[in-house]
Amino acid sequence: MLASFFATFLIGLREGLEAALVVGILVAYLTRLGRRDALPKLRTGVGLAIALALGVGAAFTFSAYMLTFQAQELLGGGLSLLAVAMVTWMIFWMQKAGRTLKAGLESGVDRALRGGVWALVAVGFVSVAREGVETTLFLWAMVQSIEDQADALLGAVVGLVVAAVLGWLIARGMLRLNLGRFFTWTGGFLVIVAAGVLAYAFHDLQEAGALPGPFGAGAPVDPATGLVLTGWAGFPFGWAFDVSSVIAPDSALAVLLQATVGFMPQMTWLQVIAWAVYVAVVAPLFVRGVRGPRRPRETEPSATPTASVADAASPAPLADAAPAAPGAVTSTAPAAS
Repeated sequence: MLASFFATFLIGLREGLEAALVVGILVAYLTRLGRRDALPKLRTGVGLAIALALGVGAAFTFSAYMLTFQAQELLGGGLSLLAVAMVTWMIFWMQKAGRTLKAGLESGVDRALRGGVWALVAVGFVSVAREGVETTLFLWAMVQSIEDQADALLGAVVGLVVAAVLGWLIARGMLRLNLGRFFTWTGGFLVIVAAGVLAYAFHDLQEAGALPGPFGAGAPVDPATGLVLTGWAGFPFGWAFDVSSVIAPDSALAVLLQATVGFMPQMTWLQVIAWAVYVAVVAPLFVRGVRGPRRPRETEPSATPTASVADAASPAPLADAAPAAPGAVTSTAPAAS
């Protein structure tokens, strides 16, 4: 279904493009130094990082089939919490450290070139592994929370492939893209998606009995009907609402809402509280970071085409929308074979 595909596609595109830009920075710097002989070592490190990310995803997927239902829910809930924590950290890390990302990576390359063979392999591995494992965990948690898992997985794969192609085109200087604006808007989208994944994590943990809820013995029950109470009568461990009669759980609208904002036709109070608290805390901090330290606008935008791809990798404030503003890719970074 299109809703499941689009949500994971956008996440795969954003997270994959971050990794692609990191690789582009490293390749461009080595090329500029005239050390193309070191590129195979860098590619080895990047390949190992990709293999690690795929291995983590495969391990979680196949190991879940051998667990009991309760253990599966505990695993899903725990990994979803970890994925939300990692994604939230990465969003704010990019806001804070994005503008110095190029310098940090190039400094790491300089140190690696003075070291042994494995030093540059380690730079490629570490630079991509963190992004890769975070992306794997987050996409795994999202796919598990969506009913149409095949389309969700396809969307993630297509997003990653498109990100790799875009990263290659940017590094070759064949594509202009305002990365500041791209990362700002997709970062805002990720905040909402992460809130939904967090809510689903609470649902899994309640089903597993790790948290009190309508699935356990402590649920508030209507003595007349024996059903778990809904609304304020069910606070705090019953159902917050149940609109299944209006929005069918397997309908296209329900899938769209769950894949984007984490809404389910029937949600527990703990899910709603977790979603609301996360958005109330993280969204204002994200907006403050976007509106944070602004760079003075250039009086005469530079037309020089020699800025490296890394100069555009920093998520600039949304207001910096001029073609030469920080975050806009106008680069023709040295191409690497």
